[in-house]
Amino acid sequence: FQTSRSCRLLVFFFFFFFFYDVSAESSTEFPDRMSLMEVRLQAQEDEITLLKSSLADALRKLRLHDQQIPLHKPSTSDRCTQTEPWIPNHETVPLALTPAIQSLSLEDALPESIQFTDETPIKLRREEEDAFEEEMGKDQTWSSLVEETIQPTTVRTLQQQQSKGSEDSQGSCPQTPTSSSPAPPKELASMLCILPFILLTGQSIKMFIRGRPITMYIPSNILNYEELRMDLPSQKLDLDWVYGYRGRDCRANLYLLPSGEAVYFIACVVVLYHIRNQTQRHYQKHTDCVRCLAIHPDKVRVASGQTAGVDKDGKPLQPFVHIWDSKTLVTLQQIGLGTFERGVGALAFSSSDNGTFLCVIDDSNEHMISVWDWNKNIKHTEVKSTNEAVLGVDFSPTDTNNIISCGKSHVYFWTLSTGTLTKKQGIFGKYKKPKFVLCFVFSLTGDVLTGDSEGNILTWGKSTFQIMKQTRAHEGSVFTMCILQGGAILSGGGKDRKIIRWSADLAPERECEIPEKFGAVRTIADVDGEELLVGTTRNAILRGTFSDGFVAIVQGHVDEMWGLATHPTQNIFITCGNDRQVCVWNAGDHKLDWCATLEVREESGLCADFSPNGAVVSVGLSTGRWVVLDLQTKEVVSDLTDGNEQLSVMRYSPDGSFLAVGSHDNFIYIYNVTEGGRRYTRFGKCTGHSSFITHLDWSKDGKYIMSNSGDYEILYWDVASGCKLLRNRFESKDREWASYTCVLGFHVMGVWLEGSDGTDINALCRSHSERMVAVADDFCKVHLFQYPCPKPKAPSYKYEGHGSHVTNVRFTHNDSHLLSMGGKDTCILQWRVKGAGTGDHSKEHLASSSSVCSSSSSPENGR
Repeated sequence: FQTSRSCRLLVFFFFFFFFYDVSAESSTEFPDRMSLMEVRLQAQEDEITLLKSSLADALRKLRLHDQQIPLHKPSTSDRCTQTEPWIPNHETVPLALTPAIQSLSLEDALPESIQFTDETPIKLRREEEDAFEEEMGKDQTWSSLVEETIQPTTVRTLQQQQSKGSEDSQGSCPQTPTSSSPAPPKELASMLCILPFILLTGQSIKMFIRGRPITMYIPSNILNYEELRMDLPSQKLDLDWVYGYRGRDCRANLYLLPSGEAVYFIACVVVLYHIRNQTQRHYQKHTDCVRCLAIHPDKVRVASGQTAGVDKDGKPLQPFVHIWDSKTLVTLQQIGLGTFERGVGALAFSSSDNGTFLCVIDDSNEHMISVWDWNKNIKHTEVKSTNEAVLGVDFSPTDTNNIISCGKSHVYFWTLSTGTLTKKQGIFGKYKKPKFVLCFVFSLTGDVLTGDSEGNILTWGKSTFQIMKQTRAHEGSVFTMCILQGGAILSGGGKDRKIIRWSADLAPERECEIPEKFGAVRTIADVDGEELLVGTTRNAILRGTFSDGFVAIVQGHVDEMWGLATHPTQNIFITCGNDRQVCVWNAGDHKLDWCATLEVREESGLCADFSPNGAVVSVGLSTGRWVVLDLQTKEVVSDLTDGNEQLSVMRYSPDGSFLAVGSHDNFIYIYNVTEGGRRYTRFGKCTGHSSFITHLDWSKDGKYIMSNSGDYEILYWDVASGCKLLRNRFESKDREWASYTCVLGFHVMGVWLEGSDGTDINALCRSHSERMVAVADDFCKVHLFQYPCPKPKAPSYKYEGHGSHVTNVRFTHNDSHLLSMGGKDTCILQWRVKGAGTGDHSKEHLASSSSVCSSSSSPENGR
């Protein structure tokens, strides 16, 4: 026993040390091998999932066939000596993919391991759900290739080759249009297997997003889907008005021209707003957000610099500066393409030489400062500035060779000599060094006056670069300063929101305070020595005087926006966003009618809809709460809560008797609406989505709802019968919808671009005339398509102007205008609809679309 026990111990220690040595030697290889095995395992799991889904689909269809369809076997004389699986003739299927595969369905694209015999007829699916959709799941990897559909000429060639082979081998077996067609060749089946995005299966089409199949049924009035030809819409868009101003994070961005126009920017647009006439013109040549402005000494030419941005694939683009004529809006010069990095942060024209030179500071790590002869597009010099933030730059008004720049904890005095820039740093000496030097101006005596984050105005000697005087100006930061014609100075404060007028020797003369709701003073522009324009940090432009006070002439949101709705009978629309502001705008007068602030700080408005009578508007919030506002009294007439997750869509039924509330808790809550939209009682709840609700629409009779969700489901609900989920989606293919905002559906399938991942389209809206559909995408573009557009790669007009993802689009009640809303750019663009049929509410049926000319091109810009 002892010997046996000793042997066991020896064997144990032998194997222990042996495996210890082996594992020690391979320990360095273990992570690499582990990661490789994980990759292989994931690939195998993907393959198994796809095979399971294909097998489940095949088995389901076989079971369905056994239960519902008697076996019909063609006679021997009809089939001759066919060895391929029998396919029903074209009379069995009302819709044909092409002449050669008139009844080809999904089974023909299954793997060869799943065989059908000639005893197995194939039937097109008509029911709502199948195992194929269930098994594909939501976690599949993205396969977004949009393959070209099989061309008729290719199919006919394959058919002729197959038919010729059959005739040669069988001798007598004439093929007639009414006889059973031969089975499609294997080449054709293999071609169908590589259609991951669109797959035509008789009476339905499968569209794949992130590996999930989305089945859409073809309406009955489409006689031949393949002959539908998409064309550009007959209407186009022109930019009519821009709501908003970028004051929250930009400086020196408001100027007044001799023409009476205020120049400012937001998103990718530079706006020229005529104050007296209340009209706008727009400079639209920038490709990303404008960051800075400079006015030439002639007060006509303007320089505007933009940020770099990224393309659709996330690659950085090149920023540049445009110099353009403010009278004609013609671009005179583009400089810096390929020179600047990240963006252009500050600009300044020289003054003493009639604006020959332009100084530019970019947003690279070193904040490169360069001087250009802009008219000749020649860069004279370039040098590193600083690794700290730079907030402003300007030439001396009396000497082009002297340039000042300021920013975080610094003031630099630059000298341009023999093509070289050299700098001297301002010495604060006994004075406290501020965290930021935010602005500066040149006094009439040539001294430099700087405003800083400590609330002080420092006077620097023009030749000594030493501080001569410190003046306490504001509580908090001095955000801006402005020199008036007589030498007086204006300063604008941050924390105290004051505007102070100083004499030339910095003695205070007058002051006023702007309302708190507009934020701090960002920039000041002199109108006539008495009247002022003031840009604020809450994206407003004010006009007024010290004695009469200030009123807003331009207002906008200050944070990301998502909620947008248009009035059913008037040129009014509502917006809401993360800044807790609910704003009602007049699209005809181009102004803000009124604005309400949500009480709870954590709440933000995400969606809204007007009741059909136009008396009230419902607003869905981020907490699951929703409120109903009276448009006349501006009071909250109803306040309810559904769940504790954010609400994504509010939609009244066409007659106003119901309100549907879509939530991120996967439910659609239905309410009875009475007393003209002032009383709401819960009617029911639509339960069945497996992800959050994104979009929904009511049918024209107000009995049914179509909804989309975050996992790309399209579901239909019978509200009148108790919010029941319609299992047979085939029955909804001919239903007419009062609105069309769902981004997934047969009628709008063509709006999805090649390579889309399911989140690229944020919103969609069909016009009331049902002739066009507008799309808001993630790439700062607004698209205008023909409606309906049920075929992939439908052509569209593309419009630029937003500098962030476009979150929503809506047509006004008479289709005269389209409104688009940016997310982070806080910009609302109002587009004028022009062209044939504008305002015509006649319905254009799908059937008539089959005669429209085909086009796969998308113009770069519809402007």
